Amino acid sequence: MSARPTKIVCVGRNYVDHARELGNEVPANPLLFLKPPSALIGPGEPILLPDASERVEHEAEIGIVIGERCRDLAPEDALRVVSGVRALNDVTARDLQRSDGQWTRAKGFDTFCPVGPVAALPADLSALTVVCRVNGEERQRGSVREMVFGIAALISHVSRIMTWEPGDILATGTPAGVGPLRPGDVVEVEIPGVSSVRNPVHRRNDRET
Repeated sequence: MSARPTKIVCVGRNYVDHARELGNEVPANPLLFLKPPSALIGPGEPILLPDASERVEHEAEIGIVIGERCRDLAPEDALRVVSGVRALNDVTARDLQRSDGQWTRAKGFDTFCPVGPVAALPADLSALTVVCRVNGEERQRGSVREMVFGIAALISHVSRIMTWEPGDILATGTPAGVGPLRPGDVVEVEIPGVSSVRNPVHRRNDRET
């Protein structure tokens, strides 16, 4: 896995069908939240289900890696600061997300951000898709074309709020089809032809010490 980012900036409800499947409206402006760098794991490392949650779900996303320190970017300049793209799983304790009202705990547990290898940004961003499979069965599939807010617009928007640092990750939102993860599952998020991350799912207290 590449150098640890200073922050992982995530976008909620950026696919219309996903917003609707959870009973939410599509936001008028990008809905942002953060995951801590301590949540990061790489391919093959286990996702650990915490005792505090009874409903942990997968969220397949296209992760954009920032390559230079920058702020106040115009949308037309935003893609020049991108150093790559990587598969990302925004693992979420759905019951805690609903009960807490804000998302820090639900999104922030250790192991709740599996990421794949960084690949070069393709020339045609609109061709990017993201897929999630659990135990080999496809659960999610979405395209950049379906995003409410595009990648360049999101990079620019965030840069007007906080400074991007090299290695920071933008998680661009998840398509419809999110669902539960259970001990013994194997979950894979793939950006076909670009990057993928595959992880087993364990209970937190099952981890070897």
